[in-house]
Amino acid sequence: MTADDSFGRLDDDDYPAYTMGRAAEMLTTTQGFLRAIGEARLITPLRSAGGHRRYSRYQLRIAARARELVDQGTPIEAACRIVVLEDQLEEAQRINAEYRRAGETLQPPAAT
Repeated sequence: MTADDSFGRLDDDDYPAYTMGRAAEMLTTTQGFLRAIGEARLITPLRSAGGHRRYSRYQLRIAARARELVDQGTPIEAACRIVVLEDQLEEAQRINAEYRRAGETLQPPAAT
């Protein structure tokens, strides 16, 4: 991938553009926190050719939510589980909304 290709992907939420140090700085947390949520399998950062962790914007949003919960006193394992469940609920609601829209377009007109 060339530098020009990389710049085009910066708008991609899943592109691993941030190093661990930069991610921790952006979240105002520690690198240890990022390692801990990785060990809890909340997020799995990609690895650079040199083996360094790289994070996407989507992963940073997930990490930020976990950090909010931990800052409120939730144990890290519980915070990770809550974030996973919230993400699953959001996805289920999105799918349900799609089904509702599809169902509305398929319903026959009312008899008069």
